Amino acid sequence: MVDIYRAIADSTRRTILDELCERDDQTLFEICARLTNKHGLGLSRQAVSQHLEALESAGLVRSRKEGRFKFHQIDPSPLEEITTRWPPDARRSSSEESDATNPQSTETEEQS
Repeated sequence: MVDIYRAIADSTRRTILDELCERDDQTLFEICARLTNKHGLGLSRQAVSQHLEALESAGLVRSRKEGRFKFHQIDPSPLEEITTRWPPDARRSSSEESDATNPQSTETEEQS
């Protein structure tokens, strides 16, 4: 689980994950182009490749080869493990607090 936290601690890796969420199954070339054009990140292919390797080792990205191309996909299952780690009571109490700060939500529930 430590690898997951290290992987998502880096803003460039989070941006790569965002891009894979937006459009899955991209090659290294496509990811580099999107990082440059959309986010202004002028990273070398080698640097992006190293970020992808870190994401793969954390289990957040899967890749498959087809001929000369390697396609990358996001795998959100390690992130789901993080959200299930903390007790459900903590999630419920935070949603109850947000309801208490938003009086309209309780009024709507009472009218239903």
